[in-house]
Amino acid sequence: MRAVLLLLGLALLLRLPFLNQAIQGDDVNYLAGAQHAQIDPLHPLHAQYVFNGQLVEMRGHPHPPLNAWVLGGLLAYFGEVNEVRFHGAYIVFTFLALLGMYGLAVRFCEQPWHAVLLFAVVPAFFINGSSLESDIPFLAFWLCSIAVFVRAVDRRSVVLLLALIPLLAVTAFGAYQSIAFVPIMGFYLWHARRDWLAAWAVLLTPPVVLVSWQLWEKSSGGTLPVNVMAGYFTTLGLQTLRNKGSNALALTAHLAWIVFPVVLVKRSFRAVVAAAVVGVIFDWHPLFWVSFALGVGLVVDAATTVWNRDGDERFLAAWLVMFYGFALVIFFAGAARYLLPLAAPLVLLAVRSRPRFLNVGIVVGLLLSASLAMVNYQHWDGYRMLVASMKSKFEGQRVWINGEWGLRFYGEALGGLPVLKDQDVRAGDLVITSQLALPVRVNTGAGRLVPIAKHEISATVPLRTIALGSQSAFSAVMNGFRPFDIAATPIDVVTVSNVVERRPTKSFLEMKDPQADDHIVSGIYTLEQGAWRWTDQSATVMLKSPSEPAVLSAEFRLWGASAGRKITLSVDGEEVVSKQYEKADQYVLLTAPIKPKGEAATVSVSIDKAFQVAGDQRQLGFILVSLGFR
Repeated sequence: MRAVLLLLGLALLLRLPFLNQAIQGDDVNYLAGAQHAQIDPLHPLHAQYVFNGQLVEMRGHPHPPLNAWVLGGLLAYFGEVNEVRFHGAYIVFTFLALLGMYGLAVRFCEQPWHAVLLFAVVPAFFINGSSLESDIPFLAFWLCSIAVFVRAVDRRSVVLLLALIPLLAVTAFGAYQSIAFVPIMGFYLWHARRDWLAAWAVLLTPPVVLVSWQLWEKSSGGTLPVNVMAGYFTTLGLQTLRNKGSNALALTAHLAWIVFPVVLVKRSFRAVVAAAVVGVIFDWHPLFWVSFALGVGLVVDAATTVWNRDGDERFLAAWLVMFYGFALVIFFAGAARYLLPLAAPLVLLAVRSRPRFLNVGIVVGLLLSASLAMVNYQHWDGYRMLVASMKSKFEGQRVWINGEWGLRFYGEALGGLPVLKDQDVRAGDLVITSQLALPVRVNTGAGRLVPIAKHEISATVPLRTIALGSQSAFSAVMNGFRPFDIAATPIDVVTVSNVVERRPTKSFLEMKDPQADDHIVSGIYTLEQGAWRWTDQSATVMLKSPSEPAVLSAEFRLWGASAGRKITLSVDGEEVVSKQYEKADQYVLLTAPIKPKGEAATVSVSIDKAFQVAGDQRQLGFILVSLGFR
């Protein structure tokens, strides 16, 4: 009982300072599932939400419904999303994770409290434990399941084995990676030489639960969630070889920062040197290549231990190596939190092999994790405070949120609307745009965006987990491979713009013209090579009508990979000329002299078929050089 109370006290010490943590990261997606659970509690993942300008279904989210159910229950009980209450409830998962870690530490090392404290200051555990994402709930049940399984096998306890089945079922609903329990604990059974058929059967609980849930979703919802997820992976290019390579680089670098200091690299000096040379090729900064080299050293040392040694260290090393390999295969974004399920064996190996360095490791880990957690808090709190300061704006006009994460959550909570790809906005609307979240293009029609304010989101500590100009992969490997970054630059810049009516000043528009963006209505992407722009299947601009009838001209290039060959020119919605082309080349399409009716004309040029290229989410039509009246 004393140990339980101490673990509960540690959980409170870790989480109470961040109890008012703002909504962050993927919290908003899980909260969408929680809201849908209020009307369809059996299918919370049937929720839909906007992601990068597209309406997506949560069945394609790479996590089963456990976390959405938990949040749905909290939402039903409290009636609304409340940061303090929700984070207070989630302290339970931190406590369970520490409890599972303690159970393993008592079994596998002689200094269990050192192991628990080292685990508590793992950066990803320290920081992500203050989110409402699925990582810590899954980790809690994962560690408890492993601790109970080890105890059941060691004692050959049927009671513990039976109690493990519902615990493993809950773990399976927490994350697809729960199936890694099968090979890892199968290795423990083989390693312990326990010929216990019942234990081998219990190992199959996670895949059986996941398959059963998939089939139930198919029968009750019409499709397999894994098929929806695979579809998004394909259309968004998430599982491309490039993404998998980036994921591997980042995850390997994260390994070096799980335990402080890095003292497990003992027998792999050559591998470390070779990895350092490779690392410099991808990022010259020591924060990456040193981390990457040490991460490789950890994996090589662990693999050597599995091959050459016996005893408990062999099992712990096998756990580390197997989940690391599993992470390289299934993940694509390289986030530090993905490696939390292997933090326990790494911590236990550290305690067993280098007990003299444990106090140093705990202190250094605490300082780094607390600093990063402070930066994380200030980042997401910046969005909350910004939206709160604009409350009156939401009451008097339509407000669009061109961003993700907490910015969108707080904006929508006040009545804001998420921006879809080529979203139509009108004069008088307000658009709040996050530079960090890769904003999508809006269709201003006869208006244009006029910035009225810019807000910098920053932090007092010069460390970054995600930020503009940062090469940190702590949250995702979008901009670099470093486990975190050192910088004092803004984390994000949020621009508030009014949509005002515009009057075109040009009758003929070159894509390189500095005023081109003021005339583009939709379907035209950013300037490339200073001369031209890719278009969507249809591109529209607003031009000043000529005073006399004039020829309408479109200069463009058909790309070799383009599926379309028919180009059509329209003015104010009416087709004026269309032509079929035989091959990819540079062309100029001309009309007879025409005179639009109004002072301004909406001119569109379109192609019969668009296409996509690997790694590019855009629908591409043709290359546009110029468009207008001559």
